[in-house]
Amino acid sequence: MTDGDFIGGKVRMATVIATALLTGCSWIYGEDGLFPDNTTAYQDAPELAVIAVPPSVGTGQAAIDPTYPIPEVAENFRLESEFGVPRPTPLTNSSQYETVRIQRLGDESWALVAVAPGQLWPQVRAFLTASGIGVASSDAQAGLIDTQFVELKERPLATRFRFRVDSGVQRNTAELHVLQQNRAVEDVSWPQNSDDLDLEQEMLRNVAQFIANSAESAPISMMADRAMSASGRITLEDTDSYTRLRLMLPFNRAWASVNKALPEAGFAIDDKNRSEGVFYVTFVGQQDADDGGWFDWMWGGEDEHPLADKQYLVKMGSLSENEILISLLGTAGEQVPRRDQQALLTLIKGSIN
Repeated sequence: MTDGDFIGGKVRMATVIATALLTGCSWIYGEDGLFPDNTTAYQDAPELAVIAVPPSVGTGQAAIDPTYPIPEVAENFRLESEFGVPRPTPLTNSSQYETVRIQRLGDESWALVAVAPGQLWPQVRAFLTASGIGVASSDAQAGLIDTQFVELKERPLATRFRFRVDSGVQRNTAELHVLQQNRAVEDVSWPQNSDDLDLEQEMLRNVAQFIANSAESAPISMMADRAMSASGRITLEDTDSYTRLRLMLPFNRAWASVNKALPEAGFAIDDKNRSEGVFYVTFVGQQDADDGGWFDWMWGGEDEHPLADKQYLVKMGSLSENEILISLLGTAGEQVPRRDQQALLTLIKGSIN
């Protein structure tokens, strides 16, 4: 046998094998194969009548009832209103990306921390351990950590602190409040306000700095995480006729938060009436070039925002001591298009803290 005969034999053998494989594919993928080519066969199959089983055979009709029955669909079903794709909630304002910020309202101060409450709780415990301050009691359900009385330099009286961890306004944020008390008599209850506001704020700054330095390696307390919600205290309620914000804060703080949030959300505050809970605003749009991308995506272009220079009322109403509803209305108190309510209240929501 010559080399040519050998090579020719290999070519003929390869041809035979390829032919066999192609023929075999018809057995697998042909019209009568395991995987028919006609992908519409299922759709074109006729619907057969339900099998009727005589009562004398087996257990009767119940034996062949479908395991997953298809529910009846009402023929007159229709959408109650025109469907619109809901807009995603934008990320919180860029000023909120800081890990820890000290907030102040009157004499009240607290630390706003960009972590879930279950992550803030062990950081406070770690701070007390590192500072050598003993813990008298703790309650993860209530988010409370009480310290023992400690002697501080240049302080005539011993003092103790209560740390309270709350859910923040925005999702996955937390607040830390500090209450301070001087030791006057034994077994006294905690006061409503700190005995020494300067000492309270000094302690708050110290623990806030500790949290900021250890944020990347912070553990999570599963017990505190289950007890304290990370969903935040503000929600957007959307119905067929209106959109509004529900804010779980007392009115004084809610008013201050909205007053600060409106300019960050792109509104100019023309006037306000605190006793009526009303802000008179003009929407001017976010002027920072870095913030314009979200509007461009939402409205499909770089043209001026279609709601720019329109005037509105931002109305705040108290449902209870710690529950506020925020609505967007026209200048005469009338309803504005639901699409506009949804778009603008979403921006306000992302700026409140």
